[in-house]
Amino acid sequence: MPTPEAATVAAELRTAMGKLTRRVKQEDRIPHGQVAVLGVLDRDGAMTTSDLATDQRVRPQSMARAVGLLLEQGLVTRRAHPTDGRKSLLELSDAGRDALEAERGRRAGWLALAIEAELTEDERELLAHSAALMERLAARQALPGRS
Repeated sequence: MPTPEAATVAAELRTAMGKLTRRVKQEDRIPHGQVAVLGVLDRDGAMTTSDLATDQRVRPQSMARAVGLLLEQGLVTRRAHPTDGRKSLLELSDAGRDALEAERGRRAGWLALAIEAELTEDERELLAHSAALMERLAARQALPGRS
């Protein structure tokens, strides 16, 4: 059982991270679900629509719609699955990679400007150290019995 102090910090951190994440996403020009798919394909490589749906925890039908839009926009391409002729793999196109990088750049650019405008030099240094701590927390394995 966490101490009351740790529980309070955890609640405040979760709230602040949620607000910051929502604010940064306001810079996006591509809908969040589509950006998420592009990001997965960028990080993990080619996948089937079914694998993408599982990864994003959405119904395959919903993912098929999102993939259709990405295909129409030329942001992903489809190719035959190497071992299963009934399936196809989706991967980022050059245009998709460019669009994803532009989205990431807008997010990071807004955040960098906000950091410069809102934080003192000492606060910026503290934030830099805090980022490393948040990475450590994110890497922590789930507690037994939880996923």
